[in-house]
Amino acid sequence: MQRPIINLDTLALSPLPAAYAASGETAQRYAPRIAMVGAQLGAQKLGYNVISLAPGLRAFPFHNHRVNEELFYILAGSGEMRIGDQRHAVRAGDFICCPAGGVETAHQLINTSEAELRYLAVSTQMAPEIAEFPDSGKYSVMDGQGARIIGKLDCSLDYWEGE
Repeated sequence: MQRPIINLDTLALSPLPAAYAASGETAQRYAPRIAMVGAQLGAQKLGYNVISLAPGLRAFPFHNHRVNEELFYILAGSGEMRIGDQRHAVRAGDFICCPAGGVETAHQLINTSEAELRYLAVSTQMAPEIAEFPDSGKYSVMDGQGARIIGKLDCSLDYWEGE
């Protein structure tokens, strides 16, 4: 069994793996550094990550989950949390709940300050999962084993097509 304890000051923050990292102009807005704590601890039903954002950056696109719930705890710094059509100032010590649901639960953390924003992200790890991205009109379906399909909400095939 892996050691069930890791101290915050021992975590190594790294860029997202290449398969998930933003590129080109998008990398100017999305460049989180992340420590995948849950994987290091051997977590099975919850995911835990510590994420660091430089000033002006976001970790991920504005999105909602249809299955999994997330909680964020701001460890250091300040910024803004988009939830649905509202924006909320956040700072160190804030807990933020993002339950599963429709676009009204869509969320995104943005570092609007001049200093690093660091937070703990905790989420359930149920699969399959569907995420929606209201800003771009996309959706993603993930099977929990690494397979992922990304499509556009306005582009659908007929159920019987090709049968």
